[in-house]
Amino acid sequence: MNDPQRIIAHFDLDSFFVSVEVLNDPTLKGKPVIVGGRERGVVAACSYAARKFGVHSGMPSSKAVQLCPQAIFLKGTRGDYSKYSRWVTQIIASKAPLFEKASVDEFYIDLTGMERFFNPLQWTISLREQIMDETKLPISFGLSSNKMMAKMATNEAKPNGYLQVPFGFEKEFLAPLTVNKIPGVGDHTHAILKSMGIFLIADVLKMTPEILEERLGKWGTELWYKAQGIHHSEIAQYHEAKSVSSENTFDENKTDMVFLMSELVRLVEKISYELRQEEKVAGCVAVKIRYPDFETTSRQTTIPYTCSDDEIIPIAKELFHKLYRKGAQVRLLGVRLSELTHEPIQTNLFDDVERKSGLYKAIDEVKNRFGKKSVKRASSN
Repeated sequence: MNDPQRIIAHFDLDSFFVSVEVLNDPTLKGKPVIVGGRERGVVAACSYAARKFGVHSGMPSSKAVQLCPQAIFLKGTRGDYSKYSRWVTQIIASKAPLFEKASVDEFYIDLTGMERFFNPLQWTISLREQIMDETKLPISFGLSSNKMMAKMATNEAKPNGYLQVPFGFEKEFLAPLTVNKIPGVGDHTHAILKSMGIFLIADVLKMTPEILEERLGKWGTELWYKAQGIHHSEIAQYHEAKSVSSENTFDENKTDMVFLMSELVRLVEKISYELRQEEKVAGCVAVKIRYPDFETTSRQTTIPYTCSDDEIIPIAKELFHKLYRKGAQVRLLGVRLSELTHEPIQTNLFDDVERKSGLYKAIDEVKNRFGKKSVKRASSN
């Protein structure tokens, strides 16, 4: 049974990548916009105008062109997506007692017990209005008794709306929805369910858990519970992840710029490799310099989330040159990556990411097999 005390909100930024592009170029508003490469790759995001033609995220771009030849394709501005995602996260963090950042544009908030102090629905409406007022981004939310129900309520509230499904009304809300609206019901499972005469979520409950398990395995029993609105996943508290860093104190003070640049590259390669081993990306780079008199200075900047050496190295070099006292001897040099996250922001959505990911995977496999120093960039030799 569901715990009647649980109150969960789910926030989802509507067509997030497209919404950011529209903020940057208001002439795109209302037009069929697709973020992703036109010639190859997949649709990272699409506007509601494009969706009317059958386009959806994850679709091959070639298929999207066939369905909507008049679509406006944009490669995407990753730095802006990171910036707006952080902005929304900061607003939620300043207000929410307990929240989870599920992805770059999706959040869960646990308001359990807060009804003693305020109306949870009104609180959530106010938070949504604050996010929209400050960022100008459209955002939808669902409020219900667990994460699954809140997410499904959000999906029904879109675009740019909100919906509450109070405790006790879960089955009533779910019954008329098509069964593939249950999270986890993909195309394959949907086809099996349709062959069983199950089209709506209400149809699931006409079956026994045993029949469903016979056709779908253990997922069948889980589906039976989900069709009743029963879901027990907990909120995973969001916190700023720890940083990864590396630094080197030199045996002799250094002024040789070729050496210092080579060492900077080596440090970035080292911590980027560590980041990829943890399957994380970073949103902030910092460079630290210590001089012979032990004066220590550092400078940092936010970046589009990444774990790629070639994206971090030029930023680290730029920070170094802004920080370095020309001609001064350097005793210590360090690099730190922070704002770490598992968010799948740049995993397969943009032009060369898939190719680059394959390259780094191959390099890291060599390092894992023969040692971290077995593969080095030419400029770090």
